[in-house]
Amino acid sequence: MIHDQTLDQATESSKAKKAVLYRMVMDKHTCPWGLKSKYLLERLGYEVEDHWLTTREQVDAFKARHGVTTTPQTFIGGKRIGGHSDLRTHFGLRLQDPKATSYRPVLAVFATGAGLALAASWAAFDTPFTLRAAEWFVSMTMMLLAMLKLQDVEQFSTMFLGYDLLAKRFVPYAYAYPVLEWTAGALMTAHALPWLSIPIGLAIGGIGGLSVFYAVYIQKRELKCACVGGSGAVPLGFVSLTENLFMVAMALWMLARMI
Repeated sequence: MIHDQTLDQATESSKAKKAVLYRMVMDKHTCPWGLKSKYLLERLGYEVEDHWLTTREQVDAFKARHGVTTTPQTFIGGKRIGGHSDLRTHFGLRLQDPKATSYRPVLAVFATGAGLALAASWAAFDTPFTLRAAEWFVSMTMMLLAMLKLQDVEQFSTMFLGYDLLAKRFVPYAYAYPVLEWTAGALMTAHALPWLSIPIGLAIGGIGGLSVFYAVYIQKRELKCACVGGSGAVPLGFVSLTENLFMVAMALWMLARMI
């Protein structure tokens, strides 16, 4: 994301300037980084001389002529700046680090869970603000988190085995966990088979909560959380602990309603 203040400063310094851009635009492939480079330059007030490389031969010839290995390539004032990342660096704009920890994935899951719950409540009861909406928020969020884990169970299980106390002793549990979480969430959403969903929620939530607490707050380990699947970069800690406590709380709530 471009910071407005930095962008404004860059815009002021780039007025009345021109840039030359070479990018791949083929029948079956348009380079996304070329589009981003063109958009960035235009946002910064540059007049872009846009050159399309429409065949593999043109691309190879361009790379050989300029001694580069990738496209797009931007030239400003006759000087080669480089690709999209080089362009952002040239203007002093932030580059996204793919390995940096981020809470964005889990925030997106919780926001989507809340949206689904409120929308379902509105459709069913003519108001989004109901007790059932709160229940649905927890159970639907459980299903969304399980879905992310199920996209790559192998990678999830590898991360999960790094800290879960039960999985370390019984490896198949690492593969079963997302299925159990999804099942419990679905049953809790439907208020069906509480004799099954409640024990599942209490078991996996309780074990998970203890595992996270032990790894983070007792052992003081710095790990990535497997809560949004194996590809996530969410730090293990409060978020994962919250996920597990939500499951336990939901199971206890449903148990209390049965009594």
